Amino acid sequence: MTTLALVRHAKSDWGDPSLDDHDRPLNERGLRDAPAMARRLADTGFRADAVLSSTALRARTTAGYFGDALGVDVELQERLYGAPAALLLRAAVERGARRVIVVAHDPGMTSLAARLSDGAIAHMPTCAVATFSWDDDEWDAASSLDPARWTFDAPGR
Repeated sequence: MTTLALVRHAKSDWGDPSLDDHDRPLNERGLRDAPAMARRLADTGFRADAVLSSTALRARTTAGYFGDALGVDVELQERLYGAPAALLLRAAVERGARRVIVVAHDPGMTSLAARLSDGAIAHMPTCAVATFSWDDDEWDAASSLDPARWTFDAPGR
């Protein structure tokens, strides 16, 4: 089975307009939601072989919570910062692990989640988690077939 989890970074802090977008930290809500959502995913029995994250501070902080909860090191990829849906999926495919988490940004996250859920996931709010599974052990299935199963979770649900 091949599995992809998409995690949109947790809520970021807009309080310091002098900060570059790449350097915005998580705000209080984000610091609360990220560990809670990571625990919720771990509590489902989800297992990961790799956690890929955008290099943006808010994404890598979020990814750190998921990596800790699942016992997996986070791999930073600059190309995931602001990446479109096709690149997010390509990063998971190229990683080659059977179970991959990608932590990144909108609009790419929502676009990919919508595509893989046949439009059922219309929006990935901050710290949302969508998982997609294919019965095939090869990533080619993720590129060419609809997932056999998918789930969606978000803070406040």
